Amino acid sequence: QVQLAESGGDLVQTGGSLRLSCAVSGIIFRGYTMGWYRQAPGEQRELVAEITSGGGTNYADSVKGRFTISGDDAKNTVYLQMNSLKPEDTAVYYCSTLRRKVRYWGQGTQVTVSS
Repeated sequence: QVQLAESGGDLVQTGGSLRLSCAVSGIIFRGYTMGWYRQAPGEQRELVAEITSGGGTNYADSVKGRFTISGDDAKNTVYLQMNSLKPEDTAVYYCSTLRRKVRYWGQGTQVTVSS
């Protein structure tokens, strides 16, 4: 059973930084594409960043140069380092992966950026 557990969300000021963590169990994350998504109130969930099984990364245009996705094999954990945060980054952030045509989601962690 795949389980994803996010943590690290907080209230920060504009320009601040946060690191989100996604603890993965049931799979070895390196064998899958792992993604960070976010959903703001009244908005659709959107892909923020992803890391492929080959180690490649992709980012939404809105976060390029500010966010970095990475992973720790020993901890089987995926991270999202977020710098230069803006109020428009405020959202619930989710970790997700697709395995055997089933998409798995964590419970989400709230990030709030105050202006």
